[in-house]
Amino acid sequence: YECGQPSLPADAPRASMPDELCHPYSKFSDWKFKLFRVRSMEKAPLPSEPPLEKEAQMRVDVQGDARGLPGSVMKLCLGGKSKENVEGAGRRVDLKLQEIDTHMNHLRSLCRLCGVILRKAKGPEHEVQGNLDDSSKCALRRMGCKASSWSEVILKVFKVDVSGDMETIHPSRFCHRCWTVAMRGGGFCSFTRTRVPVWKPHTSHCLLCFPKRLILQRRGRKRSKPLRNAHCLPKRTKRDSSTPTGGNRVWRQTTDNPEAFGLRAWVKPAAQKTLWVKNITRCQKDHLSYRLLPGDLPKDFVNGVTCQVCEHLLSDPVQSPCLHLFCRTCIQKYSKSLGPQCPSCGILFNPCDLTSPAKAFLSVLNSLPLVCPREGCGEWVRFDSFGDHCLNHCLETNDDEGQDNSEQNLDGYLPVNKGGRPRQHLLSLTRRAQKHRLRELKNQVKAFADKEEGGDVKAVCLTLFLLALRAGNEHRQADELEAMMQGRGLGLHPAVCLAIRVNTFLSCSQYHKMYRTVKATSGRQIFQPLHTLRTAEKELLPGFHQFEWQPALKNVSTSWDVGIIDGLSGWTVSVDDIPADTISRRFRYDVALVSALKDLEEDIMEGLRERGLDDSTCTSGFTVVIKESCDGMGDVSEKHGGGPAVPEKAVRFSFTVMSITVQAEGEEEAVTIFQEQKPNSELSCRPMCLMFVDESDHEMLTAILGPVVAERRAMKESRLILSIGGLLRSFRFYFRGTGYDEKMVREMEGLEASGSTYICTLCDSTRAEASQNMVLHSITRSHEENLERYEIWRTNPFSESADELRDRVKGVSAKPFMETQATLDALHCDIGNATEFYKIFQDEIGEMYLKHNPTREERRRWRSALDKQLRKKVKLKPVMRMNGNYARRLMTREAVEVVCELVPSEERRKALRELMELYLQMKPVWRSTCPARDCPDQLCRYSFNSQRFAELLSTTFKYRYDGKITNYLHKTLAHVPEIVERDGSIGAWASEGNESGNKLFRRFRKMNARQSKTFELEDILKHHWLYTSKYLQKFMEAHKNSPKALQATINPEECPDNLDMADIPDF
Repeated sequence: YECGQPSLPADAPRASMPDELCHPYSKFSDWKFKLFRVRSMEKAPLPSEPPLEKEAQMRVDVQGDARGLPGSVMKLCLGGKSKENVEGAGRRVDLKLQEIDTHMNHLRSLCRLCGVILRKAKGPEHEVQGNLDDSSKCALRRMGCKASSWSEVILKVFKVDVSGDMETIHPSRFCHRCWTVAMRGGGFCSFTRTRVPVWKPHTSHCLLCFPKRLILQRRGRKRSKPLRNAHCLPKRTKRDSSTPTGGNRVWRQTTDNPEAFGLRAWVKPAAQKTLWVKNITRCQKDHLSYRLLPGDLPKDFVNGVTCQVCEHLLSDPVQSPCLHLFCRTCIQKYSKSLGPQCPSCGILFNPCDLTSPAKAFLSVLNSLPLVCPREGCGEWVRFDSFGDHCLNHCLETNDDEGQDNSEQNLDGYLPVNKGGRPRQHLLSLTRRAQKHRLRELKNQVKAFADKEEGGDVKAVCLTLFLLALRAGNEHRQADELEAMMQGRGLGLHPAVCLAIRVNTFLSCSQYHKMYRTVKATSGRQIFQPLHTLRTAEKELLPGFHQFEWQPALKNVSTSWDVGIIDGLSGWTVSVDDIPADTISRRFRYDVALVSALKDLEEDIMEGLRERGLDDSTCTSGFTVVIKESCDGMGDVSEKHGGGPAVPEKAVRFSFTVMSITVQAEGEEEAVTIFQEQKPNSELSCRPMCLMFVDESDHEMLTAILGPVVAERRAMKESRLILSIGGLLRSFRFYFRGTGYDEKMVREMEGLEASGSTYICTLCDSTRAEASQNMVLHSITRSHEENLERYEIWRTNPFSESADELRDRVKGVSAKPFMETQATLDALHCDIGNATEFYKIFQDEIGEMYLKHNPTREERRRWRSALDKQLRKKVKLKPVMRMNGNYARRLMTREAVEVVCELVPSEERRKALRELMELYLQMKPVWRSTCPARDCPDQLCRYSFNSQRFAELLSTTFKYRYDGKITNYLHKTLAHVPEIVERDGSIGAWASEGNESGNKLFRRFRKMNARQSKTFELEDILKHHWLYTSKYLQKFMEAHKNSPKALQATINPEECPDNLDMADIPDF
């Protein structure tokens, strides 16, 4: 020592201690060290050494070989066990391998499912990964289970996936008791609670190898009682005479007889490590033995070309950072079981650090001569061509495939490399290198596919992969691949689950309950959890896709990730204003349009392909026509909910993408690539704004829809840049506000109410003028003209009186705030006309043409008689207010015949039938989506029929239409031909889709019942938008047979035997 410290003698007990444990030497510390010596510094004795030999060897090691002790006691105290630590120079036994082998022997004696000792559970044992035996398979088939392996049955019954079990962690067998539980449950469920233990890897505190409780500790074999007449020998004599002893033999339980737990056999220490490693790698059938090499090769050379783990010839060799060579699969299995350390030197390394050996070494390895072990052959073959040579033997002796080869399975060996390039795993190569290596195979597969499968290379490759999985008993992965090939899956797609939840109006708790019930009943996760659905719905809601406007929208933010916003966010409030007593939630208009276009992306690209248009001809951009709808939903009050006192009347603003066209180069007319087939369906009407407000409240409606109008006006002057089909494309929008009823149009255009003198929202005629001339009118009103008339009404530039000013502005009394299209709403036209016919029926029953001033009691009696007759004959129940369904059933020939039974005069009955017949001839013109295609004859005769209809009203029914006429009858007779000529259709632009969404609002409100109406309105808007998603609708159409397949999955015993399960679409 330096610094004057005394040096230790060479034979001192602490001479070889590392520096971190050395302190100033003293005789007291030396004596204390002798008294409490560290056992980790001692040499690990072999189990077969007698106590005397152990003590003698210990004494020799301490006195004469102290310098050979390890260099760090701290490493030993912390549990590090390497060959240099625990093995002598002549007898090397890896204690870690011995511990793993002992742990595996313990596992072989236990049940995988219940954890009991197999010998205590009477009955046969069964392999966890094995196939079903014939008796079990027949019994399960009778109960409806079609499983083919025990792993499938265990997964369904015990809810344990054993496909990924490792032999070093999990037992490989299960007992007869668990077999009985599985059979009683029919292979689907368990009627007894079996607690499956959690199996963990072996550690220094393993409860299997070192149990804490005394009753769980494994003891020796129970001593058998000696025979009465047998001669009693001394114990030492019995032990010596029963089995031979020796210094080079150790006790070990063999793996060939796992049932005889506790029995011991003698194994040489040289073969001990080999047996332990073979239990881990199990590569005897895959790798070649070094005994095939010539016998005159040097031993060091043979060690250089053999794997340091399995001691076979190197197959797919890899080199560790410490320059030791191993087979790739062997070192991976070894590291997974015993940790990432080198088997030769014990140095820790990362499996990613394994590299390919040098090219010169691979050339030498591939050129090694091997002798063919086939009987009668004895030919010397190069190592790289040994596989082809063995395959030739297989072809020559194809009939003798079942013969056992004691040396190795030659059929399973294939050459790992051709040529002298360094061998690398196929998945570790670049794509170019993979193509180069598989070039010949790719050509062969392509030739076969062209000849046999019509060029479907993908199907051939997937089938080959499927057969390889089946051959390797990887049936679960094979089932998933087969389901994917057939367009099915083991679980429903998250979008399908989302569509099921939205279309069936399930709340979060209801869906989660269904998810848990199906999973517990079927043993399969058919439905996806709620968090998966929330992830899937983000892509479908507005605010997910990026876009850009050129030029940028005026007074609108450029951010694109905007979801649901407050409907009052754009309302500028002054100091004197009262706070808004309402709740409104909406999407930003441009963000909602982008989400709708992305939802139609597949339809747009399909339309381009059908018309033969490529990207080079679509440079002018796309034109999108939008139909806007807005209507009140009436009373939507609910019993639940809290929050501020808000009106329980609601209004919804929505839009529909009607068509998308593109002006191709060289074409005079625009080409339509998308046309909405069901424009009046609630599935195509997308909600944009929901508000708790009365539609009659002009000020509040103007304040909420004002920002929507501003965004709409800005989008008309710009164009949208959006990625469709992987390319940026431009879109221009045309908005047509046609989905409004009479009341909403008058609110938005600033006109007087429906009872006004100016009855029409399309022309300037008064009620008296319209009754005198029922047919000859033209459309004169427009949004710009209404704005000019409002300015005249506000300023009164000519200083006129109130009546003169009102006659000049033609009924405009408020400022128009939203542009509407001058058209006729088909749905409300039907309802208004049906209401008028209902009153005509009452008047004809009471012979109103003969009476001038009937009393209220008489009118009530006429109505009661009409309702009773309709209910009795056509099953039409009376309603408080006319609706669409009642109107459709009332306006039929059958209903007229029923009413005519109560009309006393034959002449009046004839006129009534003619009036209804004319109406039924005219109705398809304004109800049809395309009248020129659907009803061309009625369209041609419309002017004649309307003229005749007007004559009947002015003559036969003059008592009712003398100087007056209803609003919708006037529009029906005077403006329908002009609107059809201008727009091509009236029915396609109706508000029926928005009206059909009223019942959806109530159902979604029950589905998303929450304490706060604010969050409740957000949930309604979100789920209503998802309800209209084309993407989810396609998934629902593709899985329309899912309920039948779900029932077959949950209760297979209820399915008929003749039903082929392959015909039912799987999940």
